[in-house]
Amino acid sequence: MAVAFLSAQRSKDPSSQVGACIVNQENKIVGIGYNGMPNGCDDDLLPWSRTADDRLNTKYPYVCHAELNAIMNKNSADVKGCTMYVALFPCNECAKLIIQAGIKEVVYLSDKYHTTPEMTASRRLLSMAGIQFRQFKPKKTKIVIDFNSINNPGMPDSSAI
Repeated sequence: MAVAFLSAQRSKDPSSQVGACIVNQENKIVGIGYNGMPNGCDDDLLPWSRTADDRLNTKYPYVCHAELNAIMNKNSADVKGCTMYVALFPCNECAKLIIQAGIKEVVYLSDKYHTTPEMTASRRLLSMAGIQFRQFKPKKTKIVIDFNSINNPGMPDSSAI
């Protein structure tokens, strides 16, 4: 899950950075993705807004979700039988991709849109396809990455004090 959250930091979405990480049966990473605009589409020219009078002026018709990007960015022949770790419970469109890719389990952290029709449809689809889904229960609430530690192992970063 930490890798999914770290990859989410690459997203330019100002309101929600979402990341996904796919691991195989040996827990080796086989795909990583984050939400962003399609390849070749300048994300500075497309809208990132959540609301607008015209839906075409929002991010929704354009953005590729982290789950899609993780599947497309896979570094193996396929992701059949793999587990996907994702920050947010997947929407119905991503559920379809997850099913078609052969992923066997989805582990999510947040289900903040649980009551929306898209999430209801997603749960229905995943259940029908026999894909397990469960909420991640973190042992830690925070992981700190200290880039300076490589230069001074065991020494606290003085810039963080």
